[in-house]
Amino acid sequence: MSGPKTEYLTAAQRDALASELAELEGPRRTAVVHAIKTAREHGDLSENAEYHAAKNEQGFLEARIRKLRAQLHDSVLVDESELAHDEVSVGSVVEIEDDTGQKLEVEISSVGGTGAVSPDSPLGRALVGAGTGDEVKVEAPRGAWKARVLSVRRA
Repeated sequence: MSGPKTEYLTAAQRDALASELAELEGPRRTAVVHAIKTAREHGDLSENAEYHAAKNEQGFLEARIRKLRAQLHDSVLVDESELAHDEVSVGSVVEIEDDTGQKLEVEISSVGGTGAVSPDSPLGRALVGAGTGDEVKVEAPRGAWKARVLSVRRA
C-alpha cells in the first residue's frame, strides 16, 4: 500500500484550499449542527426526514473537511519564482488547440474547479513541461489525440 499522494500547489491554490477549509470548519459546520439540533426537537427521529437530511449533510461536510486537511497536509508549495514562465507547470494557464481546431484554456491545478486540469490527468501529464508551440500527445482512456500549446501564462 502506498503512502499519501504528494500534491504540488501554488500559494494561491493553497490559500484557496485553506479558505474553503476555514469556511467548512466554521460557519458551515455550525449551521449543520444547528440544523440537526432543530430537527431533533421535532420528535421521533426514525421518521424525521429533516433530521436524516441534516445528518447526511454533516457526513458529506466532514468527509470534505478530512479531504481538504489531507490535501493541505500532503502538499508541497511550488516556488513560482523558480518556474519558467514559458513552460507548463502547476499553476500555469494553458491555451491549447486540438487536432480538430478546437481551442481550450485550462489551468494545471490539483485543487480543481472550472477549467482546472489535474497534473496527474492524461491532459495534465501531456502538458507539464511543454512550451508554447509544442505539440503534445494525450493518451486518454477514449484514445490518443494531439494538441498544440498556443500560450502559457501564470495564473
